[in-house]
Amino acid sequence: MKEALKLSLTQKMQQRLSPLQMRFVRMLEMNGPEMEDEVRRELDDNPALEVMDSPATQDETSSYGESAEQLQMADYKDEDDMPSYRLEARNHSVNDEFYEPVAVAGSGTLMDNLISQLAETDMSEGDMAIANYIIGNIDDNGYLTRTLSQILDDLAFNVGIEISMDKLREIFNRIRSLEPAGICALDLRDCIVLQLRRLPVTDDNKLALEIIEHYFDLFSLRHYDRLINMLGVTKEQLQRAIDVIKSLDPKPGSHFNGSDEDDRTRHIIPDFNVEVEGNTVTLSLLNNLPELGIEESFVTDGEKFINAPIAKRTDEAMMFIRRKREEASDFIDLLRLRQETLYRVMSAIIRWQHDFFVTEDESKLRPMILKDIAKLTGYDLSVISRATAGKYVATSGGIYPLKFFFNEKVGEGEDETSSREILQTIKGLIENEDKGHPLNDDAIMKLLHEKGYDIARRTVAKYRERLNIPVARLRKEI
Repeated sequence: MKEALKLSLTQKMQQRLSPLQMRFVRMLEMNGPEMEDEVRRELDDNPALEVMDSPATQDETSSYGESAEQLQMADYKDEDDMPSYRLEARNHSVNDEFYEPVAVAGSGTLMDNLISQLAETDMSEGDMAIANYIIGNIDDNGYLTRTLSQILDDLAFNVGIEISMDKLREIFNRIRSLEPAGICALDLRDCIVLQLRRLPVTDDNKLALEIIEHYFDLFSLRHYDRLINMLGVTKEQLQRAIDVIKSLDPKPGSHFNGSDEDDRTRHIIPDFNVEVEGNTVTLSLLNNLPELGIEESFVTDGEKFINAPIAKRTDEAMMFIRRKREEASDFIDLLRLRQETLYRVMSAIIRWQHDFFVTEDESKLRPMILKDIAKLTGYDLSVISRATAGKYVATSGGIYPLKFFFNEKVGEGEDETSSREILQTIKGLIENEDKGHPLNDDAIMKLLHEKGYDIARRTVAKYRERLNIPVARLRKEI
């Protein structure tokens, strides 16, 4: 076999982002609260960066350099005339009781709640250990994720506890008797049955229990006519029983799995505010970002710092000062560029969707994609995508995510029909349909054709699913 060396030449083009570009990309993706945290971290890490005095801050101090608190203190002749609470950090009067702040735990998880209920019973320590293992297999919605036979094997092989199935079922039933009703259910049917059995015994409740226990499949498929014939009841009686079933909670454990901190993180803080006066739309950025600047001692290579009558400065100190000053200057420039980019992108969205912001009518939304905003701003598509991700705008009609304004064009040609308009039309048709004979996708397609929207049945199904609207069979009512 002959061996040979071969030399080849290839040309390759690559585009790499500089560290500053990478940081700008990350800053652009941040929303308002995240950017405020980033600024605070940078202020803590970089001594060359400082917050510039704003006019509001200067107004708090008088022309004589006295703060508002100092002016109030000047109303008293001397310290003996001052009430004691003025001299205390607590700022309470003598007669007020002072309470030290104490951290209070929230409502706790579902598991903690169930264990605390069992702790108030006369359950033995061994049974409590088995109960804890069962509770550990309950999901966030309150359903048991493993069968009793599987739990029996787990206890034997993993924990070393061997008990009979009858004993396990006894502990299992004790857990199912706890609050909230329906906890530790095996499936949705079992969950509803557990809740119905705790309700007062009335004709409507008894009928609802019979439907779920013996005719759950017919009920889930909404075959109400067959239910009426098989149960021998009237439409009114069946409707009352169904109302009882609808009043129950299909996820009894979901109320225990959220803390106050989680609730705060779910709050939406808009990044922009839009005000409309007549036909004029005014945009403003909403943030608490301070005006940043370079700290005085870092402005001119730290000459004040270097000439101070202390130990001789080394070259490393000079390099540190220059590096920190450059980092602070870069951060200020990136922050300014981020604000400018966000403002220009949102301004372009307002220009494109001007009719919507003036009327707050979703049917006025024009078809708009990332490329449209990129043409208006001159930015790359990736910049538009990052600038709109996770951002919200506050209007007089509510708070909208920026992604809300992007919607594809339906059909070809010059028709300006947007997917949002089609969604609103489908939603209106379904809201006004005969609930006893709901519209299927074919019927909705025909009605849309009559209104001038030429779309296929599969497109109707896609938009209906986007609206979280079930198929016609599941929308049927008595």
